[in-house]
Amino acid sequence: MPAAPTPDLSDTFTVLLAGGQGSRLHELTSRECKPALPFAGNRRIVDFTMANAVRSGLTRMIVATQYRPETLAQHLATRWAPSFTRLDIREGRKVTGRPEGYAGTAAAVTANLAEIEASGAREIVVLAGDHVYEMDYAAMVASHRASGAEVTVAVDTVDIAEAHAFGVVLADEQGCIRSFIEKPKHAPQNPLLPGKVMVSMGIYVFSRDWLVQALREDAASASSHDFGHDILPRAVAQGVAFAHRAPAQGSAFYWRDVGTLDAYRTAQLEFLQAEPPCALPERRMPSQNELSAATGDLIQFAYQMQAGGLSLRAPRWNGGETGRWTLLDETVVMPGARLAPGVRLTKAIIAPGTSVPEGLVVGEDPEEDARWFRRTEGGTTLITTAMLARRGADRRKPIFAPHINAFLGRSA
Repeated sequence: MPAAPTPDLSDTFTVLLAGGQGSRLHELTSRECKPALPFAGNRRIVDFTMANAVRSGLTRMIVATQYRPETLAQHLATRWAPSFTRLDIREGRKVTGRPEGYAGTAAAVTANLAEIEASGAREIVVLAGDHVYEMDYAAMVASHRASGAEVTVAVDTVDIAEAHAFGVVLADEQGCIRSFIEKPKHAPQNPLLPGKVMVSMGIYVFSRDWLVQALREDAASASSHDFGHDILPRAVAQGVAFAHRAPAQGSAFYWRDVGTLDAYRTAQLEFLQAEPPCALPERRMPSQNELSAATGDLIQFAYQMQAGGLSLRAPRWNGGETGRWTLLDETVVMPGARLAPGVRLTKAIIAPGTSVPEGLVVGEDPEEDARWFRRTEGGTTLITTAMLARRGADRRKPIFAPHINAFLGRSA
């Protein structure tokens, strides 16, 4: 069967929503937004969406930023702007003139309607900047045009236990969405997908005129001004929303919401397999300073497959004793982090710029890990400079008699 012709995307316009904090990533997003977080070395999470856009032929884009946008804006300008005919950063506080910035995801697009209407675009593609996946947006635009939909929603399937974190979609055999529930406590069962639910990926194609009218009506209402809570239910009620499953039936598809520490860590480990789950965006060349440090990009090359999982046996970093080795198991070391000799880390994330002291052991005593670091129910331990400093300060306290130590709640 011949491949479908690539649609002309010259009359499309893209809005990238990249203002999220990613609060479930805790200290990792204390200084920069979730889309700007490093992933697989010196790449950033947003690079997956940007690479998809370039490959798909989307050349005009505005990026709606909000929470700590500085790193993201600089990265997009230096890494991605040359690949677009137009790439504008639209920070919420500056666009709206209000300190709180955009009031919601739909409000972020509403605030930029002047640019959208001036573009003369036929369709508006709305993307999220905080997921890891590879996708052809051109195929989705073609699907949108073929169905006659006003709104097309990219969908994937997840286990029903995860449904509470997503917008759940029920569609008929023709793809028309009959129900959309944003982050339900109890997801409706789908008889066609036992144990699974179909969810929105946060990727939409809108017919411009429909979107403009919907956003203006929403702006005049007392809604939450959110795509999932307000705009998509409106389209479903009108019978003009269709689901797009990417890619075609029978092909494997990889899409990860890396919004938790567990998901962020395990997704990066998946890219160390012999066959990565999807294409990694081309990374920029590291600077000389990064090359001289034990950065995440350099560390990943030392990973080896072992029966117990992904392991890294790294040589001493700082000129330690001969024969001293660093052992990491299912651990992610982020750019700029340094490991002293003799550490053993299991299921850990080492935050950027963190210097791990000699002999540190994490992942073998859950109670001790939780005492000093952030440990999730899934077993991931986040280690930051501040956490290590607190641990070090406590260990430098005077050691008293055992009964006094017990009273103070400290071990010798």
